[in-house]
Amino acid sequence: MEKANPVKHIGVAMVLIALSVAGAIIGVQLITTIGVTPNTSIIGALFAMLLARIPLQAFRRYRSVEIQNLAQTAISSATFGAANSLLMPIAVPWALGQPQLVLPMFCGVSAAMLLDAYLLYRLFDTRVFPASNAWPPGVAAAEAIKAGDKGGRQAWLLVAGIVGGIAGSMLKIPMSAFGTAFIGNIWALAMLGLGFLARAYAQPVAGIDINALYLPHGVMVGAGLVALIQVVMVIRSRRNDGQQVSRGGSEVRRALGLGGAGYLIISALLALAGGLWSEMSIPMLLLFIAYAAFAAFVHELIVGIAAMHSGWFPAFAVALITLIVGILLGFPPLALCLLCGFTAATGPAFADMGYDLKAGFILRGNGSDLQQELWGRRVQLIAAMIAFVVAIPVVWYAHHLFFAENLLPPVARVYAKTIQAGAEPGIAGSLLMWAVPGALIQLIGGPKRQLGVLLATGLLINNAMAGWAVVVGIALRIVILRVWGERGRSPMEVMAAGFIAGDALYSFFNSLFASGKK
Repeated sequence: MEKANPVKHIGVAMVLIALSVAGAIIGVQLITTIGVTPNTSIIGALFAMLLARIPLQAFRRYRSVEIQNLAQTAISSATFGAANSLLMPIAVPWALGQPQLVLPMFCGVSAAMLLDAYLLYRLFDTRVFPASNAWPPGVAAAEAIKAGDKGGRQAWLLVAGIVGGIAGSMLKIPMSAFGTAFIGNIWALAMLGLGFLARAYAQPVAGIDINALYLPHGVMVGAGLVALIQVVMVIRSRRNDGQQVSRGGSEVRRALGLGGAGYLIISALLALAGGLWSEMSIPMLLLFIAYAAFAAFVHELIVGIAAMHSGWFPAFAVALITLIVGILLGFPPLALCLLCGFTAATGPAFADMGYDLKAGFILRGNGSDLQQELWGRRVQLIAAMIAFVVAIPVVWYAHHLFFAENLLPPVARVYAKTIQAGAEPGIAGSLLMWAVPGALIQLIGGPKRQLGVLLATGLLINNAMAGWAVVVGIALRIVILRVWGERGRSPMEVMAAGFIAGDALYSFFNSLFASGKK
């Protein structure tokens, strides 16, 4: 007998819709005022926990960890969807002085966002995106919910971690990076930390501006292409590497086939609605449609891989790379505008859905009951889709107000300036030159470690403190496991989840305060 779907309960559905509206408003407000989108998962979970403490019969169901998981799924989906997948892409044509492209872009990215999230649902717990991998923000959300439900020693460890996370964040230490170092793959995280430090210190120490040399971009191009080949090889391989997953290679092939076809259709409709047929020859138009679909697909996979291993996803930076390649291919500004927004829209919803499903996976017993796990994922998908559908009209209404005040996400202005500037001399050579070491590093690390993609992620982000936080965290992790062995793993990971949760809470409220001052 199939379990009752909690989303069908009118009270739960109304709470999810309310959280989705709140998440969408928060995302739009923060990305336009301070340029960031905080992780609101913990806020949704805490809200559900507070409802559970109301001494009325109607609120007893919110004591369920499943309901709390749905609450954090809804608010985080709405936040990332509204800010990263919807508002930011439509701000690009506005910044370029092409307001007539806002509506077709909005329709295209709305469809891309929904497809993006659905594909992660289909790919979660496959050999490409195993549930057993890190997905650090998902671990943090799950541990917070578990601690609130059970209490005891684990709860106190989590509280201590949250306090440490908040304190560290107040001191400008990126505690999410520190906490992730205790949870993720050590090799992948070591490359991420190395990338952070190399980007931060190359110029002050060696006098080399690696960003001006397009070194990070080239490394990501090479690593990303090899990562794509590795994904294909993993799908085609029939060898059992001992990794337990709930979905096989046939499911992955069907999901990727659906994604490829979906992105092709969306890119074709975008080209048609954007009027590219009047500006481009037929061969160039077909090249644009094929490249836009391919770029969106690769962008999604790279962002998902980085998010799975490290909790960081360089969505904006990878979209910039696809834009630069589009410039080198000779696409006109109108086409580049649509390309940029479309590719940037894929990835954030994909990664965030992975975090939410990881949280649910932990709360449902780490896949011990496969039927229960698959049922729970379906319910989470429904909650996320409710959030995305709610975010669509919220963003459409809000964008008029924000754009009229010239409040645009800062990264949208970067994309617009890049399109206006066009290709600089030597970019193609730089990308090709640095793609070679990126490809080799990714090849050496293999599909499990993703060394090249994580190195490129670090190189694209100028954050020295994050680099040191990762390095120190890895060193402490090694010491703890050597001294206490496996007995130290569980307390260490709960504390780490607290660090991530504390950083998220501080970032959220600090961002709200900063946007309020503006």
